[in-house]
Amino acid sequence: MAKAPIERGRGGSYRVRLSAEERDLLRGLPSLVRALLSDDDREDPALRRLFPSAFMDDAGLAEEFDRMVRDDLVRQRLAALETMETTIDEERLTQEQMEAWLAAINDVRLILGVRLAVSEESTPADFADDEGTQGAFAVYLYLGFLEEHVVAALVGAV
Repeated sequence: MAKAPIERGRGGSYRVRLSAEERDLLRGLPSLVRALLSDDDREDPALRRLFPSAFMDDAGLAEEFDRMVRDDLVRQRLAALETMETTIDEERLTQEQMEAWLAAINDVRLILGVRLAVSEESTPADFADDEGTQGAFAVYLYLGFLEEHVVAALVGAV
C-alpha cells in the first residue's frame, strides 16, 4: 500500500511525500491565483467564488461587508500562496504551513472548477475532446486528492 502524500508527523509537523513532478505542478499554480487577485474584476465568476457574497439578498450590505473584509482576505490568500511557494520543496511542514497549503490548494481548485464549469457529475470523459481542458481537469482532480490528504492529516486521520 502506497504511503499517503501528506501525513501528520511527530511533534506537530507534517511529512510531505510528493514527487518532483508533483512539486513542479504545484509550484506553477500560485501565479494563477495571484493573477486573478491582482486583476480584481468583481464580475469574474472565479473571483465571486473566492469571495462569495455575505448577504445574498442585500446588495448594499454585501458591498459594505466586502469593503470591510476584502483587503484582509486578499492578504491572507497572498500569504498562503507565498508560504506554499517558499516551502514547496520541504519534506516537513509546520501546522501553520500545512494550513497555508490547504488554503492555496483550495483556492486553485475553486478557480479551476469555475473555469471548467465542473459539477458534481463531471467526469474526465466530459473534457476528452479538448486536450487543454482535459489537462486542467486532471489537475483539478489531483488537487482534490491532495486536499483530501491535507485535511485528513490536519484532523489527525492519517
